[in-house]
Amino acid sequence: MTAFRNEPLQVERDETEAERIDRNFNELLGELRVALPGVQVLFAFLLTVPFAQGFTSLTQFERDLYLVVLLLTALASALLMAPTAYHRVLFRRGYKPQILFFANRAAMTGLGVLALAMTGAILLIAHVIFGEAASIVVAICSGIVFALLWYLLPWARGRGSEPDF
Repeated sequence: MTAFRNEPLQVERDETEAERIDRNFNELLGELRVALPGVQVLFAFLLTVPFAQGFTSLTQFERDLYLVVLLLTALASALLMAPTAYHRVLFRRGYKPQILFFANRAAMTGLGVLALAMTGAILLIAHVIFGEAASIVVAICSGIVFALLWYLLPWARGRGSEPDF
C-alpha cells in the first residue's frame, strides 16, 4: 500500500521551471474554486442575519461575536480572492513566481481566517441555542477539527520535505 507510506511520492516531471510554476498556480486556483463557494455562502448568510426576526433579542456578547464573525468572513473572502486580483494586475509583467508565492500565502492565511470565522459562527449559533457552557465546548471541538484537518495533519505529513513555494 504505497498510498499510506510516510515518505512523499517523488514524481519526476518533464517540465521547465516556467511550466512547473504554471502548473502549481493552476492547481492553487483549482483549490480556491473549492474554498470560495463555502466562504461566499457563509458571508451571504451572515449578511441576512441582522434582518431576521429575533436578531434584536441577541445579547451584547452575541452581537459583538456576530460582528467579529462577519468581519472575519469578509477578510477570508478578500484573502481567498486576492490571488486572482494579484495575478490580473501582474500577469504580463513576468512576475509569475512572485504571484505564486503571494497566492500561496494569501490562500493559507485565508483558510486560517475562514476556520476562525466558521468556528466563531458555530460558537454564536451554539450560544444562542444552548447557552455559554455548551457553546464553548462545541466551538473548541470545531476549532480543533479545523486545525487538525487543514493544518496539523498536512504539516505532520510534509515535515522535513522542501516547500514548493
